[in-house]
Amino acid sequence: MKDRADAILRREQAAYLDRLLPPREALLAEMEAWSAAHDVPSSDPEVGKLLSILARSRGAKRILEVGTAIGYGTLCLARGAPEARILTIDPDPERREQARGFLARAGVLERVELIDGEALQVLPRLEGPFDLVYVDALKEEYRRYLDLALPKVALGGLIVVDNVLWRGRVAEPPAERDRNADAIRAFNGYLMIHPQLEAVVLPLGDGVGLAVKTKLTIMELGGPF
Repeated sequence: MKDRADAILRREQAAYLDRLLPPREALLAEMEAWSAAHDVPSSDPEVGKLLSILARSRGAKRILEVGTAIGYGTLCLARGAPEARILTIDPDPERREQARGFLARAGVLERVELIDGEALQVLPRLEGPFDLVYVDALKEEYRRYLDLALPKVALGGLIVVDNVLWRGRVAEPPAERDRNADAIRAFNGYLMIHPQLEAVVLPLGDGVGLAVKTKLTIMELGGPF
């Protein structure tokens, strides 16, 4: 979730883009209000729209989400890929239960597996391939999430990473150290030069990293050699 409307773009640009967004369905609007009222981060509406578009365009059948929160991104993915099975990881039991309630009301819960646990512990146990992976969890762990998830992504599969501009602080480091900004700045460089990916950073929401898997990893080829 972006810190403020003009954290990335100029205020007039941000306001214009917000006006272009179509009205959300009632349940998504309720989830946005709940997140704001309880100070629980969730995907921005424009990021949710991107997730839905990407899931639909890929024709995704299996989706992995790292960081469920209250299930806003989960629901957007489910709406975009109506035949997909979604595995979503979160260690917070209260957030998972909140997500469960929203997803049940949306009629998509039967296609969602809510996994309890720390993502770094859960990811090695999962079996691929996944058509799309969405990451929105602990910023200092982004690189490890990518390393663990990438071998389980199908060739041509998509990876979407939220908050990669981190309130604008990755471009203009604050006077006081921001560990999240430092971690994401390093992650962005890693994402952009990764030999198995073609990637771009989009100034959408709080910044979105979008990548497609273009080559198999060494692990998938039977290595290390």
